[in-house]
Amino acid sequence: MSTEGQTSVADRESKRSGPIVAFTRWLENLGETAFAYLLLLPVFLLLGSVALYPLLRTFELSLYVNILGTGTPEFVGLQNYIDLLTGASNPRFPGSTTFLPSMETSSSFPFVHVEGWLRSALIVTLLFTFVSVFFETIIGFGQALILDQDFRGRSWVRTAIIIPWAIPIVIQGMIFYLMFHPSTGFLTEYLARWGIVAGTNTLNDPWSAVLIIIVADIWKTSAFMALLILAGLQSIDRSLYDVARVAGATRWQQFKMITFPLVLPAVGIAVLFRTIDAMRIYGLIDSVSSCTVVPSLSCMVVETFNTNRGLSSAVAFVTAAIIGVLVTIVIYQQYKEGI
Repeated sequence: MSTEGQTSVADRESKRSGPIVAFTRWLENLGETAFAYLLLLPVFLLLGSVALYPLLRTFELSLYVNILGTGTPEFVGLQNYIDLLTGASNPRFPGSTTFLPSMETSSSFPFVHVEGWLRSALIVTLLFTFVSVFFETIIGFGQALILDQDFRGRSWVRTAIIIPWAIPIVIQGMIFYLMFHPSTGFLTEYLARWGIVAGTNTLNDPWSAVLIIIVADIWKTSAFMALLILAGLQSIDRSLYDVARVAGATRWQQFKMITFPLVLPAVGIAVLFRTIDAMRIYGLIDSVSSCTVVPSLSCMVVETFNTNRGLSSAVAFVTAAIIGVLVTIVIYQQYKEGI
């Protein structure tokens, strides 16, 4: 072979083994799952940066103290988290001779409260989340099962169910405020006879206010759960029910063996979304009662912002961490069950 021929062959071989060719071969050898994740990588990076930066910035701010948000912030490390968990009042931070003014978070908005659990922002938030999401899931599931049936006027019923969800939070709060106001509320006297709510000063009674706010949230957001679960129900192949009826399966057996297992992923997604939203409860509390009567984690963030933005950031970061833990538990449970 001539020298010129050998050179052309060498050039072709070098082109075949270049970085672009090697990268192309690497892509061709990837499995379907790995290739799908590779295509989603830019989206993951974008969403990660958008979601991660505010979280890291919040943690950074929680390491400082700035009483009124003016002047130079003072680095205090984890002192804000210590004060948050211990309920410390008038703390002196390391290296400073300045005492903070009396903290409302130690009296009106405690993170934890040993004696009165309805005075604890953490416990009230978790109680509200668990009870409201539990009943919303059950009611939403029932509504979705009804709406999944073929009957006359189904579109009108679907529209009627969505109406509470479309009402703004402020209007929703005013509705329940007027319903349970001691002087104008038509439900207060009736429920007080059964000992469900306080007969006087209903909206300023912690137990009564928590109960009213939970009922108000269930009334509004059950429709949201119903819509998500209904989407899962309508994705089920109807031929499965035909086969089950031919095999002699009862309605309960069809629900147990077909409906429930196949709709469970949609239920899990609905519970996940509602848990995240319920952990951030604030507007409904503020419009129905007040944050001093029903403290929540979001109430602590708002009420401590002007007095100690570092403590406010610490509460926000802890809230995000709790939401992250709950979301991880739900996702792991779904993964464990093969959903």
